[in-house]
Amino acid sequence: MRIEGVGKDYAGRSILSSLSLDIEDGECFTLLGPSGCGKTVLMRLIAGFETPDSGSISIGSECVASADGGRSVPPDQRGLGMVFQDYAVWPHMSVFDNVAYPLRLARTGAAALNERCERAIALVGLEGLEARLPSQLSGGQQQRVALARALVPEPRLLLLDEPLNNLDANLREEMRFEIKALQRKLGITILYVTHDQEIALAISDRLAVMDERGALRQVGAPQEVYEHPADEFVFRFLGIANFLPVRRDAAALYVGGASTPWVGPAPDRHGALLTAGFRPSDVLLSRAGDGLAGTMRRVSFLGAQVDYLIDIAGTTVRAALPSHECLARDLMFAEGDACRVSLTTVQWFDAEVAGRARV
Repeated sequence: MRIEGVGKDYAGRSILSSLSLDIEDGECFTLLGPSGCGKTVLMRLIAGFETPDSGSISIGSECVASADGGRSVPPDQRGLGMVFQDYAVWPHMSVFDNVAYPLRLARTGAAALNERCERAIALVGLEGLEARLPSQLSGGQQQRVALARALVPEPRLLLLDEPLNNLDANLREEMRFEIKALQRKLGITILYVTHDQEIALAISDRLAVMDERGALRQVGAPQEVYEHPADEFVFRFLGIANFLPVRRDAAALYVGGASTPWVGPAPDRHGALLTAGFRPSDVLLSRAGDGLAGTMRRVSFLGAQVDYLIDIAGTTVRAALPSHECLARDLMFAEGDACRVSLTTVQWFDAEVAGRARV
């Protein structure tokens, strides 16, 4: 699928502007961004529920929307399947009838309809539940019905718009792995829209991070984007992020405006003002020895891990360590205790870039 220079305005406000993106056949591609950034608007443009004000959209070799040419292929002729956040299953129809609905609209013959519905229902693990109504199903099972209904027409592109938001944490985790397994088994192209970083990292072959203005900040494989973020916005959006201001004075480095010397990986940038970015898992703690001097502000035992809030030269950062390690190394600090913070990995950002990313 190719999106070229797509723009969309509502009431004089630009939602998307000159957005271009290529999605390869057979990949699971995720649009990841904050609420209100235009992800769902782009999904609706691809589905044909809206028309672009500029640019064009092609699925395969077919142009399905073009602002210049005035072309807009109807949604039911684009070869798409779509799953919404709220399931949108018919409450008065059985599982089988919900799944069969697109085929009945397409006047599919009875034998082919039965075969394809049974196959789709089996794919999502609902065998034996064909006669049940949605009210007799769990939330996860209802979402599977919606997924089977989207798959049964054998679409060339499957659009998933925040489909797991209404599920509890355990079901979300289970369903995200099932969606990825289905995508690999069927070789179908998936465009997944979400603001959930964990889901995006878990299921994507590639992902695109959008900012609140609808601009693409970075496109790449999950590991590439996570380990080599283009800027502070991407780094911040892909998980809990700590930022320490660092200034250069001649050859020496200090944390913020204080006289606390920087102790950690050397910067790969040469500006006078820098930002050191790191995640809670990049922090090693000790009671004494080498590292940045810190003061413990909060210690939270969370079962498998301990979460710390630490003040370093006036900036608070978070750290997380496995509980068994904390107990074995006497790292169950009390509020106000002094500590030492060592960093295994640091992402360096220019101060100017960091400032823009916070807008």
